[in-house]
Amino acid sequence: MAMDFQLTPEQTELQDSVRRYARERLPDIAEHIERTGEPPSAELIAEFADMGYLGINIPEELGGLGLGNLEALIVIEEVAKISAAVAFPIFESCVGPVRAIERFGTESLASAVVPAVCRGEIVVAIAMSEPNAGSALTDLTTRASIDGDSVTLNGNKRWCSGGGHADGYLVYCRLSDDPGAKGIGAVYVEKDVDGLSFGEQESLMGFRGVPSSDIYLDNVTVPADHVVVPAGGFKKLMTAFDLERCGNATMGLAQASGALDDAIDYVQERKQFGKPIVDFQAVQLKLAEMKMQVEAARLLIYRAACNAEQGMPSMLDSSLAKCFANEIARTVTGTAVQLLGGYGYSKEYPMERRMRDGWGWGIAGGSIDIQKINIASALVGRRFNQRA
Repeated sequence: MAMDFQLTPEQTELQDSVRRYARERLPDIAEHIERTGEPPSAELIAEFADMGYLGINIPEELGGLGLGNLEALIVIEEVAKISAAVAFPIFESCVGPVRAIERFGTESLASAVVPAVCRGEIVVAIAMSEPNAGSALTDLTTRASIDGDSVTLNGNKRWCSGGGHADGYLVYCRLSDDPGAKGIGAVYVEKDVDGLSFGEQESLMGFRGVPSSDIYLDNVTVPADHVVVPAGGFKKLMTAFDLERCGNATMGLAQASGALDDAIDYVQERKQFGKPIVDFQAVQLKLAEMKMQVEAARLLIYRAACNAEQGMPSMLDSSLAKCFANEIARTVTGTAVQLLGGYGYSKEYPMERRMRDGWGWGIAGGSIDIQKINIASALVGRRFNQRA
């Protein structure tokens, strides 16, 4: 059977409806978030829930729409074209840690958390990195000790997107004395639990409206059924994270595809030397290069999602998609800023924001270079010992 590179009529209808909504409803909200740094309001998140955007790919019995990962990524791109910050709650609900809770958590935890996310009542963030464990994630030292019906956590986390704002956190931690990945699992921790506190909000180059802070866990105690993945389940956690890589890639792609859309409009309106600047061959070449990069990135992302069907993408597919989309997000948004000239460089217009946010996605969720190491590992069939 031949490969079909077209979206289905239903997927196209979904894409068109989200695009119309995003263009009509969200630009003013995006501008407010960028100006103030405030995250999306509870009212907007409730609106997303009403429209079915939260948990698109989560089973209906847990409150989602029961559609596929591809449909979720389509929605994320269209909203993130307007603003990555506005799209972030959708990103978290469809490809974030809630999917690990749904897939690996206890039935009692999943039934309590996942439907609440889909209803827009809570936001769940992931807490992975630490001061000395970022790319070297298996060096993490946050510790969880199980004692009967409870689990106690101690340690601190860094670079948590949603830190201090999200209602719950999937905390990667060491659940046994086994070395490296063998001792690592994950525990769900609610924001209002005793012993949980947060550092100051980070001031970042981009990602305004996406809160980020350190997290401190001082004898934080939660029920034992909040263990989502026990010790030795690191591979499971990273399998779920492969889907988040596709979401990250889509957020980066959206900065590029949104920049391309705006650049196409601008170069046909802007006149110099008595004609629209699109009539100059140098501009035409830039547009063609931007389009090639955007389409190639989208195809890699879609392939990863389709190959996974309703499951989780492979490390190779997700790393290829994330790496390429992260790189072209930087290139395409940079070219778009140049095409728009002073308007591209002005904070009065969204283009410079896209460029700043585009750079961020190549750092968040595993750097570009780490994705290349993942790709090489898949090619040769073994992991590389970075400590040797």
